[in-house]
Amino acid sequence: MRAHLRRRAISALVTTVVATPVLFAAAAPAEARPAGQHEKAERLARKLVKNSSGKSAYRHLQALQKIADANGGNRAAGTPGHVASTEYVYRLLKKAGYDVSYQDFDFYESKTLREKLGVVSPEPRDVRTFAYKFSKATPEGGLVAPLAAVRVDETPGCGLDDYAGQDFKGKIALVKRGSCALQQKEEIAAKAGAAGLILYNHSGTEPVRGTVGTPDKAHIPAAGVSLADGEALAAQVAKGETKVRLDVATEAIKRPTRNVIAETKGGSADHVVTLGSHLDSVPAGPGINDNGSGSAGLLEVALKLAQQTRGHGQQPTNKVRFAWWSGEELGLLGSEHYVAQLSEKQRKQIALYLNFDMIASPNPVEFVYDGDDSDHTGSGPGPKGSAQIEKLINGYLDRKGAPHEGTDFDGRSDYGPFIEKGIPAGGTFTGAEGIKTKDQAARFGGTAGTAYDPNYHGAGDTLANIDRKAFDLNIGVIAHAVGIYAHDLSSLGEPAGH
Repeated sequence: MRAHLRRRAISALVTTVVATPVLFAAAAPAEARPAGQHEKAERLARKLVKNSSGKSAYRHLQALQKIADANGGNRAAGTPGHVASTEYVYRLLKKAGYDVSYQDFDFYESKTLREKLGVVSPEPRDVRTFAYKFSKATPEGGLVAPLAAVRVDETPGCGLDDYAGQDFKGKIALVKRGSCALQQKEEIAAKAGAAGLILYNHSGTEPVRGTVGTPDKAHIPAAGVSLADGEALAAQVAKGETKVRLDVATEAIKRPTRNVIAETKGGSADHVVTLGSHLDSVPAGPGINDNGSGSAGLLEVALKLAQQTRGHGQQPTNKVRFAWWSGEELGLLGSEHYVAQLSEKQRKQIALYLNFDMIASPNPVEFVYDGDDSDHTGSGPGPKGSAQIEKLINGYLDRKGAPHEGTDFDGRSDYGPFIEKGIPAGGTFTGAEGIKTKDQAARFGGTAGTAYDPNYHGAGDTLANIDRKAFDLNIGVIAHAVGIYAHDLSSLGEPAGH
């Protein structure tokens, strides 16, 4: 799961190179339930839940750990570790009898060439800084200009009104992080006439690691500093003119990567049940929870579905499509690329999308995406049908006696591009860098005051640091949803209720 940005992915540029055909079908809205379909769906769901487990899927996590160990300790997009991960998934799915394809695309990585910041006057000193990814370069030797502090409010630097009352032309804007995307803050600073941007953090001790998302979105040189350094600079500006020297430069490097797409040979071409997990890790570690866990769970259920359909000669009523996305950690690149390639007809084929990202966090909470916005938090409800998906998942967990709570569609994972196109979505998530509350610890176990995954985006996200009970529970969620929706989509049109 990527770092917290706004709904639009903003970390790298995607361009098509080869888009292997992915076997799209003509879809129609879910219709009234045919006689016997519900019973057929329940039978398949029970079989898949019985046969799919964390124990049986653990072998996939072991394989992904082994791949990372053999490839520099990670499985990041554009690396040999990710290529080997896609080959592992492809091979098993092909052997199981799926129609499988790679979907290739390019993305850009940002290489930092220079990143320096220093106070020139009145008191010269160096300030630790990180250049924005894809930042526009300063002149050689740096940009020397007065620093001007932008008003700090609930949405600092998110609109031109924050710049009202003073002249920023030719100056370097000092902006606090918060509320809106880091790219938006850079764009607004440029519109206000600023010659550069210094963004300071809203928490912690580290400088902001900003990005403008793609090379074509860079307007002015931009860099990030820590909360303490930002507040010290703001205090100095308040006393009088403060000049700084900002020296940044980056290089955009194009790299190839690919999604893996697999779908059942049978099933009605009128309704496509789509599920996805991202297969890439961050460069810092092997990504066994994030997101080897979702990828392994999805793969195991897909293999068990193949056994049921092939072994019993009974294809699903609806076509089922599984996807393993690349570049999620760079900004939902794989899922955005996939959705962007869809024609209007192809988009309407997709009855729903289920996303599973981080389902084995070591200090977990069972989060279910809040399709009906009953929590009244964040981005609002998902497209029509999302509330019903949430109800289906919650119903399964309730029958298992497993506590759960809602989580917002905040755009941090691969459901985002589907939701933007009006496709109902849902799924589960066991937490990332957020901190477990006392109430959550009482309900779910674990340690209050500690992150759901203390190893999030780090080298410690290994096979040794997952919760196998949470892993097993969420594989059951996947299996149940696949079993039901493979035969019966009628619940998407029913009242959601609670």
